[in-house]
Amino acid sequence: MNATNIRLLSQQLVSPQFRTAYEVVEWMGAMQAQEYRMMRWAVGMRMKSPSMESLEKDFNEGRIIRSHLFRTTWQLVAAEDFRWMTELCGERNIKAVEGFLKSYGRTLSEKEYQKGNEIIEELLQDRDEITIEDAIRGFAEKDIDTDRHTVSIHLRRAEFEGLICSGTLTPKTNTYALTSRKIHTTSLPSKEEAISMLARKYFRSHSPATLEDFVWWSGLRVKEARDGINAIKDEFGTVNIDGAEYFIHQDARTKGMRGSDIHLLPSYDEYLIAYKSRHIALDPAWKHKAHDNKGIFWPVILKGGIVSGNWNITKKGIGYDLFDGNDTIQEEEIRSEQDRVMRFYDKK
Repeated sequence: MNATNIRLLSQQLVSPQFRTAYEVVEWMGAMQAQEYRMMRWAVGMRMKSPSMESLEKDFNEGRIIRSHLFRTTWQLVAAEDFRWMTELCGERNIKAVEGFLKSYGRTLSEKEYQKGNEIIEELLQDRDEITIEDAIRGFAEKDIDTDRHTVSIHLRRAEFEGLICSGTLTPKTNTYALTSRKIHTTSLPSKEEAISMLARKYFRSHSPATLEDFVWWSGLRVKEARDGINAIKDEFGTVNIDGAEYFIHQDARTKGMRGSDIHLLPSYDEYLIAYKSRHIALDPAWKHKAHDNKGIFWPVILKGGIVSGNWNITKKGIGYDLFDGNDTIQEEEIRSEQDRVMRFYDKK
């Protein structure tokens, strides 16, 4: 059993199965979307034929939603999953942000949040979407603190409550729309059903992975995560890797044709950030090249599924720096990915 190969296949990084951006996002469950431009390539590189047009269409027509969800961070999810996912993590996210504010000696009362929601909703009554700049002006008109950070907290709280979600995909600026207009109302599963649904989505696209990986990715409590796995235990196989129990979902991909051995992985990509332990793909000696201790992730080069260097966008295209001992990677292998990457990144 080759854990790296299964992850590459299940994450659609080799022999991808899907033609549309929506299909990729729905399969992955939730995709980290921290860096606004890099997230496009994260989706594109997992498509059969990478298409920025497909991503824009599915995003703008509301099939793909970007919002603050698990771990209070930006993620892409399928529209039909947005409401139950928001319900699952919303309360925990609210408490996390309150704790964050208190650590800096700040608080916002429930009355202030309610007023913020009213302003945001009023701004969106006669327009399809707003930016943070629109929100700042709206708060100023109501004589409310217009500090950019404070307004961003109000927008995030409105996301946590499911009031707003992403608008259209613009080149550089986040937009926000009313969820009630963007997403059709659907019945919500119970909390227990939602957790088992989340477990299925995670393990089918991220196998092999551990309970601890799932806890990290989802932000669930250990018991909740374990119960979610146990609820669908018949769908799993297990394997021991380095003394730890890894789960492999029955829908995870274990076979597929290998294409290019080289991948230019965007920052915050699921291939690394979705696991508590990343040693399968990342030699601990090089982890400082892939991410820092504050949660900042950088673009990396994969060779055969192993992190082997860094890359970045330059005025001339792609710049790169290989780790010691990786001189088997040829420049033309990296350059062959340049046009595909820039198609998703270079939007004015």
